[in-house]
Amino acid sequence: MTAHETTRHVVDEPPSGAHRAPDPPQRSRAADRAAVRAFRPSRRVPAVVVATLLALLSLLVLAETISALLGRPLRWIPYDRMLAWAGSTWWSDPRVLLGAAVATLLGLVLLAVALVPGRPRMVPVRSGDPDLIIGLRPRSVTRALAHAAEQVPGVRSARATLRGHTFAVTPTTCGRDVDGFGQDVRGAVLSRLAALDLVEPYRVSVNVREQR
Repeated sequence: MTAHETTRHVVDEPPSGAHRAPDPPQRSRAADRAAVRAFRPSRRVPAVVVATLLALLSLLVLAETISALLGRPLRWIPYDRMLAWAGSTWWSDPRVLLGAAVATLLGLVLLAVALVPGRPRMVPVRSGDPDLIIGLRPRSVTRALAHAAEQVPGVRSARATLRGHTFAVTPTTCGRDVDGFGQDVRGAVLSRLAALDLVEPYRVSVNVREQR
């Protein structure tokens, strides 16, 4: 930003201002749910890592068990020393407490990774048919909203980003009332959202950059 530019937040609508596309005549809740499920972010990488670690641990235990039954234990796992250490160590030992804390923290991290949604691959669009799944790339939606903002008289340029369930639009203007200008931009963006007819509700936040 240059010395002649100022940034001012104009609109960050209250919860009642969240955008919801108008219901089409034949809206299908089943179709909406199918579209949301189809494009729900997956946690493939953490799942693959955990599954791989569990598979390796299972193979190691299996190899130790079979070798012990055959009378030729591999002893890749020093379980004799581990059992001796466990039998002579109190629960209040700092090492035990530290290990329990690390295991608990790791479990909480894995649980959070499983429950917290990631970035959406696609933005579901209402189709009215459970067998017809339509989605738009988030970048395509933000470009469409930025283009809608640029159609407002006085906008020199605009950009839009998706943050969770909020579209943040930043138009750059010159020589206009910032407060009223933000409302014009927000109205144009909401109109474009309504035309796209997205399944899920989204907020619109407008941050006007005034260039002098």
